Amino acid sequence: MLLAIDCGNTNTVFSIWDGAKFRATWRMATDHKRTADEYYVWLQSLMALTKTEAEITQAIISSTVPRVVFNLRVLCNRYFNCRPLVVGKPDCRLPHPPRVDQGVTVGPDRLVNTVAGFARHGGNLIVVDFGTATTFDVVDDDGAYIGGVIAPGANLSLEALHMAAAALPHVDVAKPARAIGTNTVACMQSGVYWGYIGLIEGIVREVRKERPAPVKVIATGGLASLFSQGTTLFDAVEDDLTMHGLVLIHAHNEEYPYGPEQIP
Repeated sequence: MLLAIDCGNTNTVFSIWDGAKFRATWRMATDHKRTADEYYVWLQSLMALTKTEAEITQAIISSTVPRVVFNLRVLCNRYFNCRPLVVGKPDCRLPHPPRVDQGVTVGPDRLVNTVAGFARHGGNLIVVDFGTATTFDVVDDDGAYIGGVIAPGANLSLEALHMAAAALPHVDVAKPARAIGTNTVACMQSGVYWGYIGLIEGIVREVRKERPAPVKVIATGGLASLFSQGTTLFDAVEDDLTMHGLVLIHAHNEEYPYGPEQIP
């Protein structure tokens, strides 16, 4: 069985794939100080509580936080006796290498989303990922990542507003009942929610101007379902897109276990 690990700036997701479906998925706060032993105790406790029986023999990791990768590697080596694939490393091959400026390192989360988006929806695609940052990944007609856009995430913007303005409280992202707020919290929520709807629609409009063919727009990430309520822009909302991409990348590397020159 495969342990797929997606480590973001805010949360880290662990999923167990049995070859046909995800048996379980768990989420924890990302903390670079967490040791391999702590990860294992946490995982074993959740597996016992949910009566999840799984013999993990393989692993793949995608991490936007480089400092956590070492302990995640140790977790896989020490407790599951396997050497994990790490997306973005030279030994982890992609079905379609990215086409970006020479020397540029593409975030592994963006590569994973590209692979999954292409597999599910084909090429000429924009994947909008609502995470700590809001990213727009542009997928060419052959499945290659060709660039995109990075904007601050909605929660990050609210936190910055709270920290920079002494009179403004901390509030959660929510869809307001009305655009015109009648109290401070409603005003802040309206500004962030409808402001982000405008940001998303504006960026997608500009990207479409630069593409030679029509593009579909797919949303993923924790806030995707919330923002999809305020716009008709999205062709689909995919909650499990990143984990699906990790499974596909692992399968691609298993199918071609030799050198890149032997990959058709």
